[in-house]
Amino acid sequence: MSPPFPPLYLAGQTGSGKTSVALALAKQYGPVEIVNADAYQVYREMDILTAAPLKEERETVPHHLFGILDPSEECDAATFATLAKQTIAEVSQRARPLVVSGSGLYLKAITHGLAPTPPADPELRKKLDQLAEEELIAQYKAADPAGAGQTNLKNRRYVTRNLEITLLAGRPASEIKSEWQENQPDIAAVYLHREREDIYDRINRRTFQMFDAGVVEEVAALGPLSNTAARAIGVREIQAFLAGEMERDTCLEEIQTLTRRYAKRQEIWFRRDSAFLRIPLQPGDKAEEIASSVAKAALLS
Repeated sequence: MSPPFPPLYLAGQTGSGKTSVALALAKQYGPVEIVNADAYQVYREMDILTAAPLKEERETVPHHLFGILDPSEECDAATFATLAKQTIAEVSQRARPLVVSGSGLYLKAITHGLAPTPPADPELRKKLDQLAEEELIAQYKAADPAGAGQTNLKNRRYVTRNLEITLLAGRPASEIKSEWQENQPDIAAVYLHREREDIYDRINRRTFQMFDAGVVEEVAALGPLSNTAARAIGVREIQAFLAGEMERDTCLEEIQTLTRRYAKRQEIWFRRDSAFLRIPLQPGDKAEEIASSVAKAALLS
């Protein structure tokens, strides 16, 4: 049975204007509550770096799953999808969940469902628990090099589980975790598409705004970072600037370049996902106008 308010999924490249469009949708077509599905906006103390909604914006409309983790905590698509689905189910009883994200993997884990992984095996787990940490990591790197490169190898629990999955399935855990339960889900989902020149210009301007807003000071104040949080664009570059290893202008330009490359990967990802209806945007479009287009496309009343 469908919930009283089925969710609407709003995707777009970084810098495409998702936040302002989401707010306009919530105000024009309520009751709507915004649910985050961005891989990095789940972290506290990184609001400027991740372009998270401002505090005053969050106060105008209910927001969920923003700033819920400490930057030292790990997070992956499977873990987040479980949490997001619970939140969406709760919100849908009273309002339409508007799920906003540019993180294709996290969003698809929610909409399409990740393929199930083998259940824990007590005997194998016992053997793995007896291994020295160095040997455990070495085996994991050999069995799933791609997964090892994306995992915090200091977290023994993560390493053990991923190696366990790999050994039980006979193929890399990272490969299994990128597969889906459903290829054609019946969902209301839109993708905000901007032409390359437009999105690149918006990214370049937003990067300047981030520096003016204090992103360097924000990164300087961060404590220990998880492997996940450390991958946010700008962290390594600003840390290099703070360490005197990079000039400020070079740091800013590097972040712009990396963000443009990320936006290109986002465009390729969502272009391949037929579940998301593409809505073309022009540079002068207002958030309220875009919200109307989204509502019409998603058949909102």
